[in-house]
Amino acid sequence: MTKLSTQHLLGIKDITKEDIELIFSTADNFKTVINRPIKKVPSLRDTTIANLFFENSTRTKISFELAEKRLSADVVNFSVSGSSVKKGETLIDTVNNILAMKVDMVVMRHPNAGASLFLSRHVSAKIINAGDGAHEHPTQALLDAYSIREKHGIVKGKKVVIVGDILHSRVALSNIFCLQKLGAEVMVCGPTTLVPKYISSLGVKAEFNLRKALDWCDIAIMLRIQMERQDIKYFPSLREYTMLYGINTQLLASLKKEITIMHPGPINRGIEMTSDVADSKQSIILNQVENGVAVRMAVLYLLAGRIVGGK
Repeated sequence: MTKLSTQHLLGIKDITKEDIELIFSTADNFKTVINRPIKKVPSLRDTTIANLFFENSTRTKISFELAEKRLSADVVNFSVSGSSVKKGETLIDTVNNILAMKVDMVVMRHPNAGASLFLSRHVSAKIINAGDGAHEHPTQALLDAYSIREKHGIVKGKKVVIVGDILHSRVALSNIFCLQKLGAEVMVCGPTTLVPKYISSLGVKAEFNLRKALDWCDIAIMLRIQMERQDIKYFPSLREYTMLYGINTQLLASLKKEITIMHPGPINRGIEMTSDVADSKQSIILNQVENGVAVRMAVLYLLAGRIVGGK
């Protein structure tokens, strides 16, 4: 297989295991590229990519922009704070205006679930979902699974627990779909108020005791508490949350095995985990950041329809 089964990357739910494996093998090639002295390849020369971020983002936006530039694409950055959206322009108007500038691909982050799907039905450009509300964040899940594969050699059979604000997390949902397609077992852990009731219907176990979850898992993906998406109080205080669901070195040392610690970022140090855990040898957080560029290069390259191996 040398081609993705889909025209866009809207969510992990819409792609196959074979698509994921193709993205990973392509990312392997690009990882060697970004570790060379000359880090650019001409793969997407003459391809114009627009980055549309209707929500604030630092890591994802920089990662996509770096991936695009490493592939020699022409890049247009669009930020809602300085745009006509503030003046009442609709999403479709904004995109049509950008497409009138002959854009080939659009990378979009939007606060509303389904925004990238809506876009894909109305414009001819290839669409990559960089996060839509609390729905999906497919490239984050791909780079997380790729990082697990790099660290452990295989994803199949691994036990992965996702800890924290599952209810509001697009990362959690995409990770569940991706890890399950690759044969991993998935558990979620957090306060009962932050674990959605439908979680068992996805074939995912729920555990509300962090110690039990860590005893079970090989890998723990820690999530940020998303205060900006919470309109009511889901737990008494951050201090209490940290006591019950935060990881420190004492807790890690008390486990009978060594587990891998991951985080999609940004880390709230001292809440989800202490600084010494984030910076420990068990953490692969910085590997996730590096792998994000290679995985996003692979996604852009494959969706652009270039022949694999023709770099």
